[in-house]
Amino acid sequence: MPNLINEIIVRQLSDEFARAEGLVIVSVNGLTVAESESLRDSLAERGVRLRLVRNRLARLALKNRGLETPDDLFMGSLACAWGTSEDAINVAKVVKGSAAKKTGKLVFKGGFFEGNLLDATGAAALAELPGKNELRAMTLSVLSAPARSMAALIQAPGASLARVLHAHSEQAAPGT
Repeated sequence: MPNLINEIIVRQLSDEFARAEGLVIVSVNGLTVAESESLRDSLAERGVRLRLVRNRLARLALKNRGLETPDDLFMGSLACAWGTSEDAINVAKVVKGSAAKKTGKLVFKGGFFEGNLLDATGAAALAELPGKNELRAMTLSVLSAPARSMAALIQAPGASLARVLHAHSEQAAPGT
């Protein structure tokens, strides 16, 4: 008979995973307490929580959500962070930039993004996606480019005429 607490945890994780648009799973083998706290603080600044979840319970919760995971995904000490698509991208960016990732103590294992199961390379690729503010800046740049070009074209004839008149006045001034 399954433990009542485990059933509650699986039910809670299933509900949270059902609402989540993205999930990133990382291996935290060999992570020190200081490195773990640093990682959690970096994620908390972006509004995301990192949780250590028992592998079997996480696999059951994902199965309840309708996602079949490969057997090798849930092996070792794992931590999960989930939320909106933006949260998943932020998690990937923070993990990729962390000192623990550079020393090899923190490794992408996989996850899911907008209903698609990701392997380790797919989860790492989330860090390369632009965030919401970057997308807004790109969109604004694309929208304002024609207006800038139009302003330059309108200004060009007047500027050339002014240069010609200025050069003509300078030529006339010394001989006077």
